[in-house]
Amino acid sequence: CEGPGGCRGGRKDMALRCAASLAAGRQPPCPRLPRPAREGTVRWNSAAKASAVKLNEKAGREKILTLESMNPQVKAVEYAVRGPIVLKAGEIEKELRKGIKKPFTEVIKANIGDAHAMGQRPITFLRQVVALCTYPNLLDSPSFPEDAKKRARRILQGCGGNSLGSYSASQGINCIREDVASYIERRDGGVPADPDNIYLTTGASDGIATILKILVSGGGKSRTGVMIPIPQYPLYSAAISELDAIQVNYYLDEENCWALDVNELRRSLNEAKAYCNPKVLCIINPGNPTGQVQNRKCIEDVIHFAWEEKLFLLADEVYQDNVYSEGCQFHSFKKILYEMGPEYYNYVELASFHSTSKGYMGECGYRGGYMEVINLHPEIKGQLVKLLSVRLCPPVSGQAAMDIVVNPPIPGEESYSQFIKEKESVLNNLAKKAKLTEDMFNKVPGFHCNPLQGAMYAFPQIFIPSKAIEEAKAHKMAPDMFYCMKLLEETGICVVPGSGFGQREGSYHFRMTILPPVEKLKILLEKVKDFHIKFLEKYA
Repeated sequence: CEGPGGCRGGRKDMALRCAASLAAGRQPPCPRLPRPAREGTVRWNSAAKASAVKLNEKAGREKILTLESMNPQVKAVEYAVRGPIVLKAGEIEKELRKGIKKPFTEVIKANIGDAHAMGQRPITFLRQVVALCTYPNLLDSPSFPEDAKKRARRILQGCGGNSLGSYSASQGINCIREDVASYIERRDGGVPADPDNIYLTTGASDGIATILKILVSGGGKSRTGVMIPIPQYPLYSAAISELDAIQVNYYLDEENCWALDVNELRRSLNEAKAYCNPKVLCIINPGNPTGQVQNRKCIEDVIHFAWEEKLFLLADEVYQDNVYSEGCQFHSFKKILYEMGPEYYNYVELASFHSTSKGYMGECGYRGGYMEVINLHPEIKGQLVKLLSVRLCPPVSGQAAMDIVVNPPIPGEESYSQFIKEKESVLNNLAKKAKLTEDMFNKVPGFHCNPLQGAMYAFPQIFIPSKAIEEAKAHKMAPDMFYCMKLLEETGICVVPGSGFGQREGSYHFRMTILPPVEKLKILLEKVKDFHIKFLEKYA
Protein backbone atom coordinates (compact mmCIF):
# COMPACT_ATOMS: atom_id res chain seq x y z
CA CYS A 1 0.00 0.00 0.00
CA GLU A 2 2.94 2.33 -0.63
CA GLY A 3 1.95 3.14 -4.24
CA PRO A 4 -0.35 5.80 -5.67
CA GLY A 5 -3.81 5.65 -4.11
CA GLY A 6 -2.47 3.52 -1.22
CA CYS A 7 -2.83 4.49 2.42
CA ARG A 8 0.89 5.28 2.72
CA GLY A 9 1.15 6.85 -0.66
CA GLY A 10 -0.11 10.27 0.31
CA ARG A 11 -3.81 9.60 0.81
CA LYS A 12 -4.40 10.64 4.43
CA ASP A 13 -8.09 9.90 4.26
CA MET A 14 -7.31 6.33 3.22
CA ALA A 15 -4.75 6.04 5.99
CA LEU A 16 -7.36 6.98 8.61
CA ARG A 17 -9.94 4.59 7.18
CA CYS A 18 -7.45 1.73 7.08
CA ALA A 19 -6.32 2.30 10.64
CA ALA A 20 -9.91 2.46 11.92
CA SER A 21 -10.85 -0.74 10.05
CA LEU A 22 -7.85 -2.59 11.40
CA ALA A 23 -8.58 -1.49 14.97
CA ALA A 24 -12.12 -2.87 14.55
CA GLY A 25 -10.87 -6.17 13.06
CA ARG A 26 -12.25 -5.44 9.58
CA GLN A 27 -10.64 -5.64 6.09
CA PRO A 28 -9.02 -2.23 5.39
CA PRO A 29 -10.42 -0.45 2.30
CA CYS A 30 -6.99 0.36 0.76
CA PRO A 31 -7.16 -0.43 -3.01
CA ARG A 32 -3.50 -1.50 -2.99
CA LEU A 33 -4.18 -4.39 -0.59
CA PRO A 34 -5.10 -7.83 -1.95
CA ARG A 35 -8.60 -8.99 -1.06
CA PRO A 36 -8.69 -11.97 1.33
CA ALA A 37 -9.35 -15.36 -0.14
CA ARG A 38 -12.26 -15.91 2.19
CA GLU A 39 -14.61 -13.14 3.26
CA GLY A 40 -14.05 -11.94 6.81
CA THR A 41 -10.51 -13.38 7.04
CA VAL A 42 -7.71 -10.79 7.26
CA ARG A 43 -4.13 -11.86 7.91
CA TRP A 44 -1.56 -9.24 8.93
CA ASN A 45 1.99 -9.66 10.03
CA SER A 46 2.78 -8.12 13.42
CA ALA A 47 4.83 -5.23 12.00
CA ALA A 48 2.03 -4.13 9.68
CA LYS A 49 -0.53 -4.33 12.50
CA ALA A 50 1.66 -2.33 14.92
CA SER A 51 2.23 0.29 12.26
CA ALA A 52 -1.49 0.65 11.58
CA VAL A 53 -2.38 0.85 15.29
CA LYS A 54 0.25 3.55 15.77
CA LEU A 55 -1.18 5.45 12.83
CA ASN A 56 -4.65 5.20 14.37
CA GLU A 57 -3.36 6.55 17.67
CA LYS A 58 -1.83 9.52 15.88
CA ALA A 59 -5.03 10.01 13.92
CA GLY A 60 -7.05 10.16 17.13
CA ARG A 61 -6.87 12.97 19.68
CA GLU A 62 -6.78 12.78 23.45
CA LYS A 63 -9.66 14.33 25.39
CA ILE A 64 -8.82 17.64 27.01
CA LEU A 65 -11.11 16.95 29.97
CA THR A 66 -10.42 13.68 31.82
CA LEU A 67 -10.69 12.50 35.42
CA GLU A 68 -7.01 13.33 35.78
CA SER A 69 -7.29 16.85 34.32
CA MET A 70 -10.66 17.93 35.75
CA ASN A 71 -11.10 20.25 38.73
CA PRO A 72 -10.13 18.08 41.74
CA GLN A 73 -12.53 19.98 44.01
CA VAL A 74 -15.47 18.98 41.80
CA LYS A 75 -14.27 15.38 41.79
CA ALA A 76 -14.23 15.46 45.60
CA VAL A 77 -17.90 16.51 45.76
CA GLU A 78 -20.35 13.85 46.99
CA TYR A 79 -24.12 14.18 47.29
CA ALA A 80 -25.60 11.07 48.83
CA VAL A 81 -29.26 12.09 48.36
CA ARG A 82 -28.79 11.50 44.62
CA GLY A 83 -25.84 9.12 44.86
CA PRO A 84 -25.20 5.48 43.84
CA ILE A 85 -28.30 4.12 45.55
CA VAL A 86 -30.53 6.43 43.49
CA LEU A 87 -28.74 5.53 40.26
CA LYS A 88 -29.38 1.86 41.06
CA ALA A 89 -33.05 2.66 41.72
CA GLY A 90 -33.26 4.24 38.26
CA GLU A 91 -31.77 1.11 36.66
CA ILE A 92 -34.31 -1.08 38.46
CA GLU A 93 -37.18 1.15 37.26
CA LYS A 94 -36.00 0.70 33.67
CA GLU A 95 -35.89 -3.08 34.16
CA LEU A 96 -39.43 -3.09 35.55
CA ARG A 97 -40.65 -1.12 32.51
CA LYS A 98 -39.06 -3.75 30.26
CA GLY A 99 -41.03 -6.46 32.06
CA ILE A 100 -38.11 -7.94 34.00
CA LYS A 101 -39.55 -9.68 37.04
CA LYS A 102 -38.69 -8.43 40.53
CA PRO A 103 -40.01 -9.27 44.02
CA PHE A 104 -41.90 -5.95 43.81
CA THR A 105 -43.85 -3.98 41.22
CA GLU A 106 -42.55 -0.44 41.81
CA VAL A 107 -39.62 1.48 43.24
CA ILE A 108 -40.63 3.70 46.16
CA LYS A 109 -38.21 6.63 46.21
CA ALA A 110 -38.14 7.58 49.87
CA ASN A 111 -34.68 9.10 49.46
CA ILE A 112 -35.59 12.75 48.90
CA GLY A 113 -38.03 15.32 50.28
CA ASP A 114 -39.95 15.84 47.04
CA ALA A 115 -43.51 16.27 48.28
CA HIS A 116 -45.37 16.51 44.97
CA ALA A 117 -43.55 13.51 43.51
CA MET A 118 -44.92 11.58 46.48
CA GLY A 119 -48.49 12.62 45.73
CA GLN A 120 -48.98 15.79 47.79
CA ARG A 121 -51.42 18.16 46.10
CA PRO A 122 -50.32 21.74 45.35
CA ILE A 123 -51.71 24.64 47.37
CA THR A 124 -54.44 26.04 45.12
CA PHE A 125 -53.84 29.73 45.85
CA LEU A 126 -50.11 29.53 45.12
CA ARG A 127 -50.72 27.85 41.78
CA GLN A 128 -53.47 30.33 40.89
CA VAL A 129 -51.19 33.34 41.41
CA VAL A 130 -48.29 31.78 39.49
CA ALA A 131 -50.69 30.82 36.66
CA LEU A 132 -51.98 34.39 36.48
CA CYS A 133 -48.44 35.76 36.40
CA THR A 134 -47.43 33.27 33.71
CA TYR A 135 -50.45 33.93 31.47
CA PRO A 136 -51.83 37.40 32.30
CA ASN A 137 -54.80 36.96 29.94
CA LEU A 138 -56.30 34.89 32.77
CA LEU A 139 -56.64 38.07 34.81
CA ASP A 140 -59.90 38.63 32.90
CA SER A 141 -61.22 35.18 33.80
CA PRO A 142 -64.01 34.93 36.42
CA SER A 143 -62.55 31.53 37.42
CA PHE A 144 -59.83 33.17 39.50
CA PRO A 145 -60.43 34.90 42.86
CA GLU A 146 -59.77 38.62 43.20
CA ASP A 147 -57.18 38.22 45.99
CA ALA A 148 -55.11 36.03 43.66
CA LYS A 149 -55.46 38.58 40.84
CA LYS A 150 -54.44 41.40 43.17
CA ARG A 151 -51.18 39.64 44.08
CA ALA A 152 -50.47 38.66 40.47
CA ARG A 153 -50.90 42.26 39.26
CA ARG A 154 -48.54 43.51 41.96
CA ILE A 155 -45.87 40.96 41.03
CA LEU A 156 -46.23 41.71 37.31
CA GLN A 157 -45.89 45.45 37.94
CA GLY A 158 -42.52 44.68 39.48
CA CYS A 159 -41.38 42.77 36.37
CA GLY A 160 -39.77 44.35 33.34
CA GLY A 161 -42.41 44.75 30.64
CA ASN A 162 -44.99 43.37 33.10
CA SER A 163 -43.74 39.90 32.14
CA LEU A 164 -42.54 36.96 34.20
CA GLY A 165 -40.24 36.21 31.28
CA SER A 166 -38.02 39.24 31.90
CA TYR A 167 -34.87 39.30 34.02
CA SER A 168 -35.31 40.74 37.48
CA ALA A 169 -32.77 42.64 39.56
CA SER A 170 -30.02 40.29 40.75
CA GLN A 171 -31.21 40.67 44.35
CA GLY A 172 -34.77 39.83 43.29
CA ILE A 173 -38.00 41.70 42.52
CA ASN A 174 -38.28 44.63 44.92
CA CYS A 175 -41.94 44.20 45.91
CA ILE A 176 -41.32 40.51 46.72
CA ARG A 177 -38.36 41.42 48.93
CA GLU A 178 -40.66 43.87 50.70
CA ASP A 179 -43.17 41.06 51.25
CA VAL A 180 -40.42 38.79 52.62
CA ALA A 181 -39.38 41.51 55.09
CA SER A 182 -43.01 41.95 56.21
CA TYR A 183 -43.35 38.17 56.66
CA ILE A 184 -40.23 38.02 58.84
CA GLU A 185 -41.54 40.88 61.00
CA ARG A 186 -44.88 39.09 61.50
CA ARG A 187 -43.20 35.74 62.17
CA ASP A 188 -40.80 37.22 64.70
CA GLY A 189 -43.33 39.31 66.60
CA GLY A 190 -42.35 42.71 65.28
CA VAL A 191 -38.58 42.33 65.03
CA PRO A 192 -37.66 44.78 62.22
CA ALA A 193 -36.56 43.44 58.82
CA ASP A 194 -35.04 45.53 56.04
CA PRO A 195 -35.89 44.56 52.41
CA ASP A 196 -32.36 45.64 51.50
CA ASN A 197 -31.05 42.70 53.58
CA ILE A 198 -33.24 40.24 51.65
CA TYR A 199 -31.82 38.31 48.67
CA LEU A 200 -34.11 36.10 46.60
CA THR A 201 -32.37 32.85 45.64
CA THR A 202 -32.71 29.73 43.52
CA GLY A 203 -33.95 27.63 46.42
CA ALA A 204 -32.19 27.85 49.77
CA SER A 205 -29.25 25.83 48.40
CA ASP A 206 -28.20 28.65 46.09
CA GLY A 207 -28.12 31.13 48.96
CA ILE A 208 -26.10 28.81 51.21
CA ALA A 209 -23.54 28.09 48.47
CA THR A 210 -23.27 31.81 47.65
CA ILE A 211 -22.61 32.87 51.24
CA LEU A 212 -20.04 30.12 51.69
CA LYS A 213 -18.33 31.20 48.47
CA ILE A 214 -17.85 34.73 49.78
CA LEU A 215 -16.70 33.50 53.22
CA VAL A 216 -13.99 31.05 52.19
CA SER A 217 -10.42 32.36 51.98
CA GLY A 218 -6.83 31.76 53.09
CA GLY A 219 -4.44 28.86 52.66
CA GLY A 220 -2.79 26.23 54.84
CA LYS A 221 -3.66 26.66 58.50
CA SER A 222 -5.40 29.94 57.71
CA ARG A 223 -7.85 28.24 55.28
CA THR A 224 -11.49 28.85 56.29
CA GLY A 225 -13.04 26.13 58.43
CA VAL A 226 -16.79 25.60 58.23
CA MET A 227 -18.46 23.96 61.24
CA ILE A 228 -21.33 21.66 60.26
CA PRO A 229 -23.52 19.29 62.26
CA ILE A 230 -23.07 15.53 61.97
CA PRO A 231 -25.39 14.14 60.72
CA GLN A 232 -25.69 16.94 58.14
CA TYR A 233 -27.47 17.69 54.89
CA PRO A 234 -24.89 16.77 52.18
CA LEU A 235 -25.24 20.16 50.47
CA TYR A 236 -22.85 21.49 53.11
CA SER A 237 -20.08 18.92 52.70
CA ALA A 238 -20.46 19.16 48.90
CA ALA A 239 -20.17 22.97 48.88
CA ILE A 240 -17.20 22.85 51.26
CA SER A 241 -15.43 20.33 49.00
CA GLU A 242 -16.13 22.36 45.88
CA LEU A 243 -14.70 25.50 47.52
CA ASP A 244 -11.71 23.59 48.91
CA ALA A 245 -12.61 24.81 52.40
CA ILE A 246 -12.09 22.76 55.58
CA GLN A 247 -15.01 20.76 56.97
CA VAL A 248 -15.18 20.93 60.76
CA ASN A 249 -17.57 18.38 62.23
CA TYR A 250 -19.53 18.77 65.44
CA TYR A 251 -21.72 15.87 66.54
CA LEU A 252 -25.37 16.08 67.54
CA ASP A 253 -26.33 14.08 70.64
CA GLU A 254 -28.36 11.09 69.40
CA GLU A 255 -29.02 9.86 72.94
CA ASN A 256 -30.64 13.20 73.74
CA CYS A 257 -32.92 13.44 70.70
CA TRP A 258 -30.15 14.86 68.47
CA ALA A 259 -29.67 17.89 70.72
CA LEU A 260 -26.96 20.46 70.00
CA ASP A 261 -24.51 20.79 72.90
CA VAL A 262 -22.32 23.90 73.13
CA ASN A 263 -19.60 21.87 74.85
CA GLU A 264 -19.38 19.77 71.68
CA LEU A 265 -19.16 22.95 69.60
CA ARG A 266 -16.27 24.12 71.77
CA ARG A 267 -14.45 20.79 71.49
CA SER A 268 -14.82 20.82 67.72
CA LEU A 269 -13.70 24.45 67.40
CA ASN A 270 -10.63 24.06 69.61
CA GLU A 271 -9.45 20.96 67.76
CA ALA A 272 -9.97 22.63 64.37
CA LYS A 273 -7.85 25.66 65.28
CA ALA A 274 -4.77 23.41 64.99
CA TYR A 275 -5.25 22.97 61.23
CA CYS A 276 -7.57 25.73 59.92
CA ASN A 277 -9.28 29.02 60.70
CA PRO A 278 -12.86 28.18 61.78
CA LYS A 279 -15.04 31.19 61.06
CA VAL A 280 -18.43 29.79 59.95
CA LEU A 281 -20.99 27.90 62.06
CA CYS A 282 -23.88 26.17 60.24
CA ILE A 283 -27.09 25.26 62.05
CA ILE A 284 -30.02 23.30 60.56
CA ASN A 285 -33.24 23.90 62.50
CA PRO A 286 -35.49 21.93 62.32
CA GLY A 287 -32.85 19.31 61.59
CA ASN A 288 -32.21 17.44 58.36
CA PRO A 289 -31.84 14.43 58.46
CA THR A 290 -32.42 14.23 62.20
CA GLY A 291 -35.73 16.09 62.65
CA GLN A 292 -34.93 17.74 65.99
CA VAL A 293 -36.34 21.18 66.85
CA GLN A 294 -34.02 23.38 68.90
CA ASN A 295 -35.40 25.04 72.00
CA ARG A 296 -34.90 28.67 72.89
CA LYS A 297 -32.14 28.03 75.46
CA CYS A 298 -30.12 26.03 72.90
CA ILE A 299 -30.37 28.83 70.33
CA GLU A 300 -29.32 31.44 72.91
CA ASP A 301 -26.28 29.30 73.81
CA VAL A 302 -25.32 28.92 70.15
CA ILE A 303 -25.62 32.68 69.50
CA HIS A 304 -23.51 33.47 72.57
CA PHE A 305 -20.90 30.94 71.40
CA ALA A 306 -20.81 32.51 67.91
CA TRP A 307 -20.50 36.01 69.42
CA GLU A 308 -17.75 34.91 71.80
CA GLU A 309 -15.74 33.04 69.15
CA LYS A 310 -16.40 35.54 66.33
CA LEU A 311 -18.15 33.07 64.04
CA PHE A 312 -20.41 33.91 61.08
CA LEU A 313 -23.74 32.13 61.66
CA LEU A 314 -25.68 30.32 58.93
CA ALA A 315 -29.22 29.31 60.00
CA ASP A 316 -30.88 26.85 57.62
CA GLU A 317 -34.56 27.26 58.51
CA VAL A 318 -36.31 25.76 55.48
CA TYR A 319 -38.40 23.43 57.68
CA GLN A 320 -39.72 26.22 59.92
CA ASP A 321 -43.34 25.27 59.16
CA ASN A 322 -42.69 21.57 59.80
CA VAL A 323 -42.95 21.21 63.59
CA TYR A 324 -45.05 18.34 64.92
CA SER A 325 -44.19 17.30 68.49
CA GLU A 326 -46.09 18.74 71.44
CA GLY A 327 -43.96 21.16 73.40
CA CYS A 328 -41.81 21.98 70.38
CA GLN A 329 -41.88 25.39 68.74
CA PHE A 330 -39.86 26.96 65.96
CA HIS A 331 -37.76 29.95 67.05
CA SER A 332 -35.87 31.82 64.38
CA PHE A 333 -32.25 32.70 65.10
CA LYS A 334 -32.99 36.26 64.00
CA LYS A 335 -35.72 36.68 66.64
CA ILE A 336 -33.69 35.23 69.51
CA LEU A 337 -30.65 37.26 68.45
CA TYR A 338 -32.72 40.46 68.59
CA GLU A 339 -34.17 39.58 71.98
CA MET A 340 -30.70 38.93 73.45
CA GLY A 341 -30.00 42.65 73.24
CA PRO A 342 -28.00 45.14 71.18
CA GLU A 343 -24.58 43.78 72.24
CA TYR A 344 -25.50 40.67 70.27
CA TYR A 345 -27.99 41.96 67.69
CA ASN A 346 -25.74 44.73 66.42
CA TYR A 347 -22.66 42.55 65.98
CA VAL A 348 -23.38 38.86 65.25
CA GLU A 349 -23.30 38.30 61.49
CA LEU A 350 -26.18 36.01 60.52
CA ALA A 351 -27.53 34.63 57.26
CA SER A 352 -30.82 32.73 57.48
CA PHE A 353 -32.52 30.80 54.70
CA HIS A 354 -36.03 29.75 53.63
CA SER A 355 -37.50 28.03 50.58
CA THR A 356 -40.66 27.14 48.67
CA SER A 357 -39.54 23.50 48.55
CA LYS A 358 -40.49 22.31 52.03
CA GLY A 359 -43.04 23.37 54.64
CA TYR A 360 -46.64 22.80 53.55
CA MET A 361 -45.92 24.00 49.99
CA GLY A 362 -43.55 21.33 48.70
CA GLU A 363 -42.91 23.37 45.54
CA CYS A 364 -39.41 21.98 44.89
CA GLY A 365 -39.44 22.51 41.13
CA TYR A 366 -40.00 26.28 41.25
CA ARG A 367 -36.62 26.70 42.96
CA GLY A 368 -37.82 29.65 45.00
CA GLY A 369 -36.06 30.85 48.13
CA TYR A 370 -34.62 33.75 50.04
CA MET A 371 -31.86 34.60 52.47
CA GLU A 372 -31.76 37.42 54.99
CA VAL A 373 -28.24 38.60 55.81
CA ILE A 374 -27.74 40.98 58.73
CA ASN A 375 -24.74 42.90 60.09
CA LEU A 376 -22.85 42.48 56.84
CA HIS A 377 -20.01 44.93 56.27
CA PRO A 378 -21.20 47.58 53.73
CA GLU A 379 -18.33 46.83 51.35
CA ILE A 380 -19.02 43.08 51.54
CA LYS A 381 -22.67 43.81 50.73
CA GLY A 382 -21.50 45.26 47.42
CA GLN A 383 -19.34 42.21 46.80
CA LEU A 384 -22.31 39.91 47.50
CA VAL A 385 -24.54 41.76 45.02
CA LYS A 386 -21.71 41.58 42.46
CA LEU A 387 -21.42 37.81 42.97
CA LEU A 388 -25.19 37.37 42.62
CA SER A 389 -25.22 39.46 39.44
CA VAL A 390 -22.98 36.89 37.72
CA ARG A 391 -25.92 34.48 37.64
CA LEU A 392 -28.21 37.38 36.54
CA CYS A 393 -31.24 36.53 38.68
CA PRO A 394 -33.08 33.63 40.32
CA PRO A 395 -36.01 32.13 38.34
CA VAL A 396 -38.74 34.78 38.30
CA SER A 397 -41.51 32.17 38.54
CA GLY A 398 -39.78 30.87 41.68
CA GLN A 399 -39.71 34.42 43.06
CA ALA A 400 -43.47 34.66 42.45
CA ALA A 401 -44.03 31.35 44.26
CA MET A 402 -41.91 32.58 47.19
CA ASP A 403 -44.07 35.69 47.37
CA ILE A 404 -47.19 33.59 47.99
CA VAL A 405 -45.42 31.70 50.79
CA VAL A 406 -44.68 34.97 52.58
CA ASN A 407 -47.86 36.78 51.48
CA PRO A 408 -50.66 34.19 51.69
CA PRO A 409 -54.40 34.95 51.96
CA ILE A 410 -55.38 36.61 55.25
CA PRO A 411 -58.64 36.37 57.21
CA GLY A 412 -61.42 38.18 55.38
CA GLU A 413 -60.03 37.52 51.92
CA GLU A 414 -61.90 35.34 49.45
CA SER A 415 -59.32 32.52 49.32
CA TYR A 416 -58.44 32.35 53.02
CA SER A 417 -60.72 29.51 54.09
CA GLN A 418 -59.60 27.17 51.31
CA PHE A 419 -55.95 28.11 51.81
CA ILE A 420 -55.93 27.49 55.55
CA LYS A 421 -57.82 24.22 55.11
CA GLU A 422 -55.24 22.94 52.59
CA LYS A 423 -52.28 24.13 54.66
CA GLU A 424 -53.52 22.55 57.89
CA SER A 425 -54.40 19.32 56.07
CA VAL A 426 -50.83 18.94 54.78
CA LEU A 427 -49.20 19.73 58.13
CA ASN A 428 -51.60 17.58 60.17
CA ASN A 429 -51.04 14.71 57.77
CA LEU A 430 -47.26 15.06 58.13
CA ALA A 431 -47.55 15.09 61.91
CA LYS A 432 -49.59 11.89 61.78
CA LYS A 433 -47.02 10.23 59.51
CA ALA A 434 -44.13 11.37 61.73
CA LYS A 435 -45.68 9.65 64.76
CA LEU A 436 -46.62 6.56 62.74
CA THR A 437 -43.05 6.19 61.45
CA GLU A 438 -41.46 6.66 64.86
CA ASP A 439 -43.81 4.13 66.50
CA MET A 440 -43.45 1.45 63.82
CA PHE A 441 -39.66 1.73 63.59
CA ASN A 442 -39.28 1.39 67.35
CA LYS A 443 -41.15 -1.94 67.18
CA VAL A 444 -38.55 -3.40 64.79
CA PRO A 445 -35.83 -5.47 66.49
CA GLY A 446 -32.47 -3.74 66.09
CA PHE A 447 -34.00 -0.32 65.29
CA HIS A 448 -33.97 2.84 67.39
CA CYS A 449 -35.74 5.96 66.12
CA ASN A 450 -35.78 9.27 67.98
CA PRO A 451 -39.00 11.32 67.95
CA LEU A 452 -39.57 13.10 64.63
CA GLN A 453 -40.10 16.54 66.14
CA GLY A 454 -40.00 18.32 62.79
CA ALA A 455 -38.85 18.36 59.14
CA MET A 456 -39.95 15.37 57.00
CA TYR A 457 -37.52 12.50 57.58
CA ALA A 458 -36.79 9.60 59.89
CA PHE A 459 -33.14 8.79 60.66
CA PRO A 460 -33.26 5.52 62.62
CA GLN A 461 -30.18 3.80 63.97
CA ILE A 462 -30.01 0.21 62.71
CA PHE A 463 -28.09 -2.78 64.01
CA ILE A 464 -25.95 -4.46 61.35
CA PRO A 465 -24.41 -7.82 62.35
CA SER A 466 -20.65 -8.31 62.06
CA LYS A 467 -21.10 -10.94 59.34
CA ALA A 468 -22.92 -8.39 57.17
CA ILE A 469 -20.21 -5.80 57.91
CA GLU A 470 -17.57 -8.24 56.64
CA GLU A 471 -19.57 -8.93 53.48
CA ALA A 472 -19.95 -5.17 52.92
CA LYS A 473 -16.16 -4.79 53.17
CA ALA A 474 -15.72 -7.58 50.63
CA HIS A 475 -17.94 -5.57 48.25
CA LYS A 476 -15.99 -2.38 49.09
CA MET A 477 -19.13 -0.76 50.51
CA ALA A 478 -19.92 1.02 53.75
CA PRO A 479 -22.05 -1.34 55.89
CA ASP A 480 -25.13 0.92 55.73
CA MET A 481 -24.71 1.34 51.96
CA PHE A 482 -24.65 -2.46 51.69
CA TYR A 483 -27.80 -2.63 53.83
CA CYS A 484 -29.65 0.02 51.81
CA MET A 485 -28.64 -1.61 48.51
CA LYS A 486 -30.02 -4.94 49.71
CA LEU A 487 -33.21 -3.22 50.87
CA LEU A 488 -33.61 -1.65 47.42
CA GLU A 489 -32.92 -4.88 45.51
CA GLU A 490 -35.28 -7.00 47.63
CA THR A 491 -38.14 -4.58 48.34
CA GLY A 492 -37.87 -1.71 45.83
CA ILE A 493 -37.55 0.83 48.67
CA CYS A 494 -34.94 3.52 48.06
CA VAL A 495 -33.50 5.19 51.18
CA VAL A 496 -30.16 6.95 51.77
CA PRO A 497 -27.44 5.38 53.95
CA GLY A 498 -26.44 7.34 57.02
CA SER A 499 -22.82 7.38 55.89
CA GLY A 500 -23.90 9.93 53.26
CA PHE A 501 -24.88 12.36 56.05
CA GLY A 502 -22.16 11.52 58.55
CA GLN A 503 -22.52 9.54 61.78
CA ARG A 504 -20.44 8.49 64.75
CA GLU A 505 -18.04 5.68 63.93
CA GLY A 506 -19.52 2.26 64.58
CA SER A 507 -23.14 3.44 64.29
CA TYR A 508 -25.33 2.91 61.23
CA HIS A 509 -28.44 4.73 60.03
CA PHE A 510 -30.52 5.53 56.99
CA ARG A 511 -32.64 8.53 56.07
CA MET A 512 -36.18 7.98 54.84
CA THR A 513 -38.76 10.61 53.97
CA ILE A 514 -42.21 10.39 55.56
CA LEU A 515 -43.88 11.99 52.52
CA PRO A 516 -45.63 8.96 50.92
CA PRO A 517 -49.42 8.82 51.45
CA VAL A 518 -50.37 7.20 54.77
CA GLU A 519 -51.47 3.85 53.31
CA LYS A 520 -48.35 3.56 51.14
CA LEU A 521 -46.20 4.62 54.09
CA LYS A 522 -47.68 1.81 56.20
CA ILE A 523 -46.84 -0.71 53.47
CA LEU A 524 -43.34 0.73 53.17
CA LEU A 525 -42.74 0.50 56.93
CA GLU A 526 -44.00 -3.09 57.05
CA LYS A 527 -41.69 -4.02 54.17
CA VAL A 528 -38.71 -2.44 55.96
CA LYS A 529 -39.60 -4.38 59.12
CA ASP A 530 -39.88 -7.70 57.27
CA PHE A 531 -36.65 -7.07 55.38
CA HIS A 532 -34.72 -6.20 58.54
CA ILE A 533 -35.87 -9.33 60.36
CA LYS A 534 -34.78 -11.49 57.40
CA PHE A 535 -31.50 -9.57 57.19
CA LEU A 536 -30.79 -10.31 60.85
CA GLU A 537 -31.67 -13.98 60.38
CA LYS A 538 -29.31 -14.25 57.41
CA TYR A 539 -26.32 -12.49 58.95
CA ALA A 540 -26.72 -13.04 62.70
